[in-house]
Amino acid sequence: MNAPLPLDAAPAFASGARIAEIAALLGDPARANMLLALMGGQALTPGELARHAGVSAPTTSGHLAKLAAAGVVAARAQGRHRYYRLASPEIAEVLHALMVAATAGPPRHRPPGPRDGALRLARSCYDHLAGRLAVALLGALEAQGHVRLSNEGEAAEPTPQGREFLAAFGLDLDGPGQGSGQGSRRPLCRTCLDWSERRPHLSGRLGAGLLERLLVLGWLTRVPGSRALTLTRAGEAGLIATFHLPRDWREGAGGPIRVAS
Repeated sequence: MNAPLPLDAAPAFASGARIAEIAALLGDPARANMLLALMGGQALTPGELARHAGVSAPTTSGHLAKLAAAGVVAARAQGRHRYYRLASPEIAEVLHALMVAATAGPPRHRPPGPRDGALRLARSCYDHLAGRLAVALLGALEAQGHVRLSNEGEAAEPTPQGREFLAAFGLDLDGPGQGSGQGSRRPLCRTCLDWSERRPHLSGRLGAGLLERLLVLGWLTRVPGSRALTLTRAGEAGLIATFHLPRDWREGAGGPIRVAS
């Protein structure tokens, strides 16, 4: 089995054939839908992935075998079930970049799905928070002087006061972080361009740790069968009080988001 695609390795070691192999795997709609489902950060069974992809069980097995052989997904057996997840945070970064590219250009003539609003508001992007809430949260951290962004917003780092604040909130900034699997090789703090807001949100070990902490506190809850996350009343009050999240954060630059009740 090939090793997961090492995006942080020297580009010279990535051959054209290897890049073409990965691109071909991602070019199939069924496989792409399976990988998008895994962007929620949770391990899923072949049956669950089959429903996301809209294909039969045998077809799903074939797709998963190809993805696993290429090091794009990893499998783990537990009891009678086999669970699949993305093989590494680097694979998730590739998928996220493609999601941003896919939303560029003219809008598709497609009515928004019932979950689109919820996904734009708050969702998991592999192991970190994304959506309008994530963008607003990064803005609040920057405004309070806890995180310093580059002029382009492509790089981020916690300030000394930010490290104290985040540690007091319960984050381990020196540990390997949620789902990293690579120890200190994974950057502590970086940004992703949010595909729905077109502004940066936090990723890296800090972004992963923050999402994990918000879930543990019950400030965010997962929506079954979706990458959407629900912000609880206690969570919104906590983020406003602790992070100074603006009370009008839901408005955003693009106007309010409609979420089906």
